[in-house]
Parts: sequence; C-alpha cells; structure tokens
Amino acid sequence: MSTIPLEHFLLMSAALFCIGLYAVLTRRNLVIMLIGIELMVNAGVINLAAFGAFETSHHEGQMMGIFAIVLSAASVAVALAIILKVYQQFNTIEPGKIDTLRN
Repeated sequence: MSTIPLEHFLLMSAALFCIGLYAVLTRRNLVIMLIGIELMVNAGVINLAAFGAFETSHHEGQMMGIFAIVLSAASVAVALAIILKVYQQFNTIEPGKIDTLRN
C-alpha cells in the first residue's frame, strides 16, 4: 500500500488556487467571483489538511481546516444574502453596472 506524497496535494492545491484567482480576476459576475473566492479558500483548506496529515504527532492542521470550512460557510451565506439584495435593488449582479449605493 503506497501513500500519496505531500507534493501531489500541494500541486493540486496550487492548481485549485490558480483557477479560483483566474475566476475572480476575469469574471464580472458576483456569483462567479464568489465561487472563485471559495475555490481559493478550499485550496488553503487542502494545504492545512495535507500538512496536518503528514505531521503524525499533532492534528492542528485538520482542526484549522475544519475551522476554515465553518468560517467559509458562514461567509458564503452572508455574501449570497448581499448579492440577492443587490439584485433586488439594481436588477443586475455585475459589479461594473452598480454605480451608486443609493437608489
């Protein structure tokens, strides 16, 4: 039985982070930008879990990963509520078309 080396987890995490960064920088849709941010957070969680799994004496990596997942879920709920309110107010979710804070 062979184990997956740490470098494979780090490469997968780096690829996931780059995909999320590309989505945030190139898309003009708030929902797609939120998905990109979540991909970047999940890349960090993969790093935490991978380093925690390869450290045999402590489990801080897994605990920090679970904490990051909980915080990420809470932030997504708040962000989606804000996006829904913006859509109700302006009938668009493209940040470039929202030019005023008051209507």
